[in-house]
Amino acid sequence: MSESYDLGRQGEEIATHFLAEKGFKILKRNWHFGKLELDIIAIDNNTLVFVEVKTRSANYLVEPELSITNKQRGFLIKAANAFIDTHSYDMEARFDIVSIVIHPQGKDIKHIDEAFYPYMR
Repeated sequence: MSESYDLGRQGEEIATHFLAEKGFKILKRNWHFGKLELDIIAIDNNTLVFVEVKTRSANYLVEPELSITNKQRGFLIKAANAFIDTHSYDMEARFDIVSIVIHPQGKDIKHIDEAFYPYMR
């Protein structure tokens, strides 16, 4: 596996534990719809939450959450709609981002609630 793949998986593990400690109920990790993937699907209170995890090492100049493009957001929306269609959840939904920077002194975690507002249908 590549170093970036390993870093991404490590970040998803960190994010899963972080969200669970905040009281999120984790439903799925790495859920696929064709070639599209949702990193984490969870419930926070009565809201279905689709979480995109972005992880970087300390030597990047740009915050991890800023690397999500409009095209990628479109893919996330498409995958989220497919998840809702196949699992029949009848609740509000939102998109969050967990941004993680791993450095020699540890890690910095930023959770961005309602990171973007897509049109769902």
